[in-house]
Amino acid sequence: MIKFEEAERAVETDLEGGGRQSLRKMWNSVRHPPQVVQRMLKNPVSVTGIVLVLMFVAIAILAPVLAPPERPAEPYRIPRDGYLAEPKPPSAEHRFGTTEGQYDIYYGVIWGARTAFRVGVLITIATIIIGLLVGTTAGYFGGWIDEGLMRVVEIFMGFPFLLAAITLAAVLGSSPRFDRITTGMIALITFGWTTYARLLRGDILSVKERDYVMAARTLGASHSRIMLRHVIPNSIFPTLVVASMDIGSYVLNFAALSFLGLGAEPGYADWGQLISFARNWMPSLADYWYIIVYPGVAILLFVLGWNLIGDAFRDILDPKLARSRR
Repeated sequence: MIKFEEAERAVETDLEGGGRQSLRKMWNSVRHPPQVVQRMLKNPVSVTGIVLVLMFVAIAILAPVLAPPERPAEPYRIPRDGYLAEPKPPSAEHRFGTTEGQYDIYYGVIWGARTAFRVGVLITIATIIIGLLVGTTAGYFGGWIDEGLMRVVEIFMGFPFLLAAITLAAVLGSSPRFDRITTGMIALITFGWTTYARLLRGDILSVKERDYVMAARTLGASHSRIMLRHVIPNSIFPTLVVASMDIGSYVLNFAALSFLGLGAEPGYADWGQLISFARNWMPSLADYWYIIVYPGVAILLFVLGWNLIGDAFRDILDPKLARSRR
């Protein structure tokens, strides 16, 4: 008697036509990381992005060596050299100068790399999980479940993303339960998962009607097996591309919250927090350029690195798109 798994694989082989063959090639490229790595290392765009991201990884790992904390119990607390309002230019003691209130810019930039990874990666993972659950459930089951979940998604998408995040962060900031970093992350997660939900739902609506999914149902496969083995693996690729780009975008949005006083608390090693100290000196940036250039360049390169990786990742997973650009 043929086992269920063997029958299922046999049906998949028989149904491997044009669309199925394309999806299988994409899935095989992901299941074999060395092939993906080789293709990314041959792409100058992805190499540039990888170098930038690895540079920040090294900075984050070596932060205790590059900028030893004065108080090991609070390594993210930026040391300050007095309370003078006027920023000081770069010197031997302060390599990048100091901000308003005499916070050391170099220390904030170095330890801010850890904050950037914490914020970008955790927010992206949380939003993907929520979007995956909602989008998969809505797209696969359809009917009133799809209608109900999509109406919820549309309600969340009806709010301007950054404005809604600012409002929620301000509300949560008054609660003693969470620190400022956590409230900013919760605000971005609350309104950031909708893109993944809609993207996954659209792809799943197409994938679930393919012959190999129908064959799996005929063979008696459970809903969970069909979703985990067939539907999600063949629908997740666009979401992975968007997620790789969103890591940098979430860091940029969190920096905006910190600039407005709703992200990291004053004195916390965060790039947006450093730029917020420059607000009173904007008319004099010709003299105090260092208070915004160093953290601004850090944000620019961090976001650029993830965007370049995401763009190259999209070309690898979708060869048709890469050919259309030639």
